[in-house]
Amino acid sequence: MEKREELYRGKAKSVYKTDDADRLILLFRNDTSAFDGKRIEQLDRKGMVNNKFNAFIMQKLEAAGIPTQFDKLLADNEVLVKKLDMIPVECVVRNYAAGSLVKRLGVEEGLKLNPYTFELFLKDDAKGDPFINESHVVAFGWGTAEQLARMKELSLKVNDVLSKLFDDAGLLLVDFKLEFGVFSDGSIVLGDEFSPDGCRLWDKDTKKKMDKDRFRQGLGDVIEAYEEVAHRLGVPL
Repeated sequence: MEKREELYRGKAKSVYKTDDADRLILLFRNDTSAFDGKRIEQLDRKGMVNNKFNAFIMQKLEAAGIPTQFDKLLADNEVLVKKLDMIPVECVVRNYAAGSLVKRLGVEEGLKLNPYTFELFLKDDAKGDPFINESHVVAFGWGTAEQLARMKELSLKVNDVLSKLFDDAGLLLVDFKLEFGVFSDGSIVLGDEFSPDGCRLWDKDTKKKMDKDRFRQGLGDVIEAYEEVAHRLGVPL
């Protein structure tokens, strides 16, 4: 597989063309950002840890029947993926109250949500990734009602699979965001990444935060927490 020119440089990953029109290479960098990119730092080993963590999770989801962008690991910080036409909507599933939900509604952090909640946000850093609803998505042409229904179905299935996986590792899956895209055959496929950068994970007993909130809140030992989560899951680093 020949790696060609850079197509896109995000806050933490770079996307490259390949000699296959249906495949891309994602490069996981050590860049770590918060507050819509207003704070960026380099954290040693982060690209490697997130790349291998993501590969492990995506393969677990594939085994559960959830279509993902993942193809294969190429290097410590590179992965081959399917090329998707990304839908600019973030799907957020919350099992416990945290983050923006606490700020918006004034509820207690850690409150168990019964049932879980499902939310949509427009993927737009300049606008602060605003909270939107299904009508907005369809009215503005960001996606169709059928695509949204499939995205929700897959998001909830991801929650079922990963909640158990993390529970078995002594962790609470507090919340997470997913992004989806359309593959060349028209199917909806889970894209981007699943790592401690895009979810909240707490130790079941101590409620210690094991995710990017350690960076956002200045708690320290960010990558050490990521590596502990990976170790509990059996991710080969």
